[in-house]
Amino acid sequence: MTSAYESLLPTHGRFDYQAIHGRPDYAWPNGARLAVYLGFNLEHFAFGEGLGAAIGPVSPEPDVLNYAWREYGNRVGAWRCIELFDQLALPCATLVNTALYDHCPDLLAACAARGDEIVGHGHTNAERQGDWPPEAERRLLAGCRDRIARETGTAPRGWLSPWISESRLTPDLLAETGYRYTLNWCHDDQPLPMHTRDGRVLWSVPYPQELNDIPAIVARRMDAGAFAQMVVDNFEEMREQSRAQPLVMGLALHPYIVGQPYRLRHLRRALEHLARARDRGEVWLTTPGAICEHSEAVLSAALS
Repeated sequence: MTSAYESLLPTHGRFDYQAIHGRPDYAWPNGARLAVYLGFNLEHFAFGEGLGAAIGPVSPEPDVLNYAWREYGNRVGAWRCIELFDQLALPCATLVNTALYDHCPDLLAACAARGDEIVGHGHTNAERQGDWPPEAERRLLAGCRDRIARETGTAPRGWLSPWISESRLTPDLLAETGYRYTLNWCHDDQPLPMHTRDGRVLWSVPYPQELNDIPAIVARRMDAGAFAQMVVDNFEEMREQSRAQPLVMGLALHPYIVGQPYRLRHLRRALEHLARARDRGEVWLTTPGAICEHSEAVLSAALS
């Protein structure tokens, strides 16, 4: 008789366990072994209701302190970050709340003009989709896809849920509404295919929950200098690891956090370090969409 301690635990069924060693070997473009991308989160929040990161104690709504702190990112911080990205000629994936097309369209136009990949990131980060019924979630995914396509001329290939919130059907609904990859899962350092209910492949591109300014600076109270050093240390360790196999390093940034001048000064140092490695031909600085496309090309046959 099988005891309760020998029974299988519930699983998601999206992918099987596979250790990082022993996988197919390949290279990124130009022979690079480490792919690096910036995930630049542009977010908008409802005034007087809903969710949002907090710099100080949460007050009864309207919580002016925390709302205004987050809005600094759209009015000032994002523009300073874009200036830095331009100075270093860094590509970027801009993760977009579609509410920003009505709130500050010039900011999103500036990102599109510099050739950023536009990634779907919900309508607003004041809400999360994980507890929505399937048809409401499908409408959200399709609505964000259509709005981005209308504004930019190209439908987004990738998705990051606000607050990384998923229902049990989110990967299925993403594939069925035309998305090619998700950034929601932080379970690996390589892109991997996920199973969906109708057989379509949804790729999981690594997105960081450690190398991310919200958990590092807001949750763990890390100072800006330590965060910048963490970026450099993570890069150098992954560059060493990537000699054995191709890897992906993402860096998640929110302009209301790293766009603050004293933090931007330290971020500048970390990004300059990445740019110098790029200039020496030691790393592929790219976007998650390009990573997904390359992975599909080189891995589909090996994984089929």
